[in-house]
Formats: sequence, structure tokens, C-alpha cells
Amino acid sequence: MPLAVMQLPMESRHNILIVDDDPDWLDVCREALSQLPSKPQIRTTNNGPRALAMLDAAPFRLMICDLKLPKMDGIQVLSLVHKRYPDLRTVVLTGLEGEEIRSRSYSLGVDLFWLKHDMQQNPKMFSDCIESLLGRESNSGFRGIQSKSLMDIIQLECMSRNSTALRITQGPLVAKIWIQDGELLDAQVGNMRGEPAFQKILAWKSGTFENLPAEPDHERTISRSINALLLETAQAIDETAETAPTEMLERADHRKTVWRLSLMAGEGAEFVVSVPAGGPVDKGEVWGAPFAEQLAGWTRKVSEAGKHLGDRLEAGPLSHIAGCSAERNMVMLSRDDKLFLVAWPPSEAETDLLEKTKKLVASWES
Repeated sequence: MPLAVMQLPMESRHNILIVDDDPDWLDVCREALSQLPSKPQIRTTNNGPRALAMLDAAPFRLMICDLKLPKMDGIQVLSLVHKRYPDLRTVVLTGLEGEEIRSRSYSLGVDLFWLKHDMQQNPKMFSDCIESLLGRESNSGFRGIQSKSLMDIIQLECMSRNSTALRITQGPLVAKIWIQDGELLDAQVGNMRGEPAFQKILAWKSGTFENLPAEPDHERTISRSINALLLETAQAIDETAETAPTEMLERADHRKTVWRLSLMAGEGAEFVVSVPAGGPVDKGEVWGAPFAEQLAGWTRKVSEAGKHLGDRLEAGPLSHIAGCSAERNMVMLSRDDKLFLVAWPPSEAETDLLEKTKKLVASWES
């Protein structure tokens, strides 16, 4: 029986523009993005002026831009792009490292910042992030970073481990949110402080904001993880909005997907496998790696072998299993009736692997 191949109509496929003066990198990106489920149309150019001309000539959903470009550097390109095309999703993909470069890129309103060697090590995660951005709907957003919700803004600050005080204004209302080293310290609006103030501020759909100098000595009133607070607040907002139940679930799933991919990128994990401690393996999830079914099955087998060995040795309950090779380091542990297998680059110090894995897993289900 012949296979039926479904093709998306040309008008329903998103356009992606890649800007890089290295032809080999253009080929790498084109090949990676051509495998996306949404089948976007890929256009490329090797300089900033040409990129601006192409954006003027046709609608694009997303632009991936290097920072080191001839004629006009990537920072200049991004600055102009966000003034002319505030709804365009933007991603920096560069070989230039440094926290200052990352922070400056995010301050221009980019959606994601990726280093080229990270993209080579985690091509599946990169592709998942791009696919997620293509599916994100635009909103009125907050002026200061165009077309971003306040959740997006706070997420970017925390992902880049920034220290800042955000001053947010909506009409006569003025609020502040304090962030230190990527962690939420406090929020205040009127006489309200802490989590209640944070949730109230995040319910604002528009306004203006500005970054103020960090206040590292500011009193901390919020101790819960930023992931947990953002997801909880997003669910509360969805429940009060006039939204169809199916759309509410899709929004929640989308937010969780973006958060988990961002968490992996922020912590430096290569991939994460999550499977139920009991029950069918096909209920498991794999993020950042191919061969999901095989990895989920292997995780279960390793766990069972470890428990069996522990029983024979009468060593007590299994704490975790760690393994190292020239390609990657891996740690497996259980949490809340689930098994987690987390892969790390070989450059990660073995002494830090367990604590980093525990931290990632704790945020994963928060």
C-alpha cells in the first residue's frame, strides 16, 4: 500500500531567516531546521543589510542571527530588527562567549541565546526550542522588551542568572520585582509584598518596565523556585480567563515545555529521561535526545539492575546510579515515583554531578 504524505500549504508554513557569514554554519542550521515538524521555509543571508532587506520584502516568523557579522554586527542588526519588527521572534546563535554578551542580547529582546558549540552538542534541544518559539502566539506585551509578556521577561532574567530590580508600571500602579543571581527575592505592589504581590503583578497584561541596579542586600520574602511560581501563576490566570478547557491545557503544556527546555539549557544538561518507577515504559518522556523509547526502556532496566544488586548486597534503598565516559556523564535517581536519567557533558566535574542532578530534577516537577 503506498504511503500518503501530507504536505503543509505554503501559506501555513512559517518563514525562518538565518543570518551568518559562515556558509558551513548556514548549511548546519538549514539541515537541522528542515527536520522540524512544522516544516518551515528556510532563507539565509551572510550580512545584516541584506537581512533587513529580506525582512522588508517578506513576512518572517523567526530570525536566527550570529553576532559577528561583516558590515553591520549582530547587535546592530538585532537593535534595528526589534524596532522595525516587534513581533519577530529572534534567536542569537554565536561563538562569542561571556555573560556581558548574553545579557546585552537579552536586553535587546531576543527570545533565546545559544552558543554554537552548545548547539552542536545538543542539536535536538536546539530544534525543540525553535519549534516551541514558532508555535508561540504574539501578545500585546510590555514595552521595554517588545512583544514579551512579563513572564517572558522574568524568565529571561532568571535564565541568564542576572541580578536586577525590575520597576513595572501599569497606569497609576507601580511595582518592583527583585532578582539576585537568577533567583527571585521579593515583589512589591502598594502595601502588598512577597508571593501575593508577585502573582498580582504577573496578572497585568501590559505596561512599561525598566531595569534598575541590583539590590543584593534587599530582604528576601520569596523562597519558592521561580519555575513553581510562574507555572502556578500562569495556571491561575488561565483559570480566571475566558478560555476553552482544551486551549488552557495546550497553554499549560506549552509553558511547561518551554520551561523544561530552558531549564536544561540553563543548567547545561544534554538530555533528560523521565519514566514511571512502575507501569508502562511508553508513559515516559525524553527531552533533548532521539530514540525516546530505547532510552526510557534502558533507564528502567538500569534501575531494576541497581535495585537487584542492592538487595543481594543488603545495601539498603537505592540512592542513585552514576556513570562516566569520554562522551558524557550520567546520573539516575528516583523522585516521587519517577525515575530520572540526566546526561551531562564530560567537562562537568564528577563531584558536582549528583547535586546538579538533584537541583534540576527538583525544578523539573515543580
